[in-house]
Amino acid sequence: MKTALTGIKPTGIPHLGNYLGSIAPTIKLSEDNKVLCLIADYHALITIKDKKVMEENTLKLAATILACGLDKNKLLFRQSDIPQIFELCFILNCFTAKGVLNRSHAYKTMVEKNIKEEKDPDTGVNVGLYEYPILMAADILSFGTDLVPVGFDQLSHVEIARDIAIRVNSEIGEVFTIPSPKITEGVKTITGIDGRKMSKNYDNVIPIFDAPETIRKRISKIVTDSKTPEEPKDPDTCNIFSVFKHFATMERIEQRRKDYLNGGLPYGKMKDELAQTLIDEFSEKKKYYDELIGGPEKIENILQRDGREASKIAETTLKQIKSKLGIK
Repeated sequence: MKTALTGIKPTGIPHLGNYLGSIAPTIKLSEDNKVLCLIADYHALITIKDKKVMEENTLKLAATILACGLDKNKLLFRQSDIPQIFELCFILNCFTAKGVLNRSHAYKTMVEKNIKEEKDPDTGVNVGLYEYPILMAADILSFGTDLVPVGFDQLSHVEIARDIAIRVNSEIGEVFTIPSPKITEGVKTITGIDGRKMSKNYDNVIPIFDAPETIRKRISKIVTDSKTPEEPKDPDTCNIFSVFKHFATMERIEQRRKDYLNGGLPYGKMKDELAQTLIDEFSEKKKYYDELIGGPEKIENILQRDGREASKIAETTLKQIKSKLGIK
């Protein structure tokens, strides 16, 4: 078995982008690989400083991951329960050039946003954001990770982790497994209701465990062009179809594709069908999710148990690199 690690920040209610980009690929990987699923609460600390919000988000994220089916060949744990990650993080700092961090996605995105708004480039940039890739590298390298399922926007951070691992190995001898990113084809970017990438930052997400009426309301707001029902439409540029194709059967996908191209299919009808498809897809999972949220002690027991196992793995890695550096 290979080891795969995914990290998800508890920064809000889990949505379709999280599910398609990270949770579903991770569950698929757990069928044939050992999977470590890390709730990245220290990464979330970059933007969240409220105790209640952090605790609630962590609970909801853990419940979502479990309800969606992550139940074999896995460890599910909080980043903050693994102190070895943070000790390794400082060691990696000492092997990483500042210029490497200048090309990280998180930092570049913030700088570009500030420049566009005619602000100082580093407005709102804390050191936690700037060093995000090194902490992510410590997450990955602590556990001998072979595969890292990520969205396309996180690819540069995995590449930085690879570069750091290669540099450390070349300078002090083999310590780290060199990780490889795994991007699921077809879900490189999940479109939100406004046509941009689905993100809590844009408030354009579709939560997966909301009440049916709330899901219908969110989907009704999906942006479309101004074509009439009778006009032929391009399914590959339609924001509704871009989500629909991930959940419908192949037969339904091909039929709707033909309906788009032939004309006569109103966007309103497709929104209704998408809403019902998602409600049906997550109805059973939502029952388990609600059960877990109603009994949070079960989630806490899993996090504590798996955290102890993850800590043992990280401790082995940390001892190896400290030994090579002469650190007791």
